[in-house]
Amino acid sequence: MQKKSFRKNRGFTLIELLVVLAILTLLAGLVGPRVLSQLGGAKAKSAVVQIADIEKALELYKLDVGRFPNSQQGLDALVKAPAGAVGWAGPYLKGGIPKDPWGGAYLYKYPTDRGDIEILSLGSDGVVGGEGEAADINNQR
Repeated sequence: MQKKSFRKNRGFTLIELLVVLAILTLLAGLVGPRVLSQLGGAKAKSAVVQIADIEKALELYKLDVGRFPNSQQGLDALVKAPAGAVGWAGPYLKGGIPKDPWGGAYLYKYPTDRGDIEILSLGSDGVVGGEGEAADINNQR
């Protein structure tokens, strides 16, 4: 007669579970901040792309009307014809004026001290200045 050995099916011990949880916590602590910092960088890159799109729309506006909209007319001139804009052939931006990646409005100024246009996102904090993700982003490279 053959001897049958029976192995008891046991679950994981408490020590084994705690070791696995400790390893997962260490991994999350190392990887988590890097992933979150990349998310902030992605928002800044998205703002740069949106500002470039708005700048191109303003160039098209200038080709049709002969000048950029002034600061009072603002970016709304890209979606709705301002008074006295002879040659306006918009809207120049489909879907309206976008919000920046943090939900704020883009600021527009023309003319600037340099005589050109300025498009500005105030970053994550919504105030002028700042560093990192809170830094202002504009088309004045």
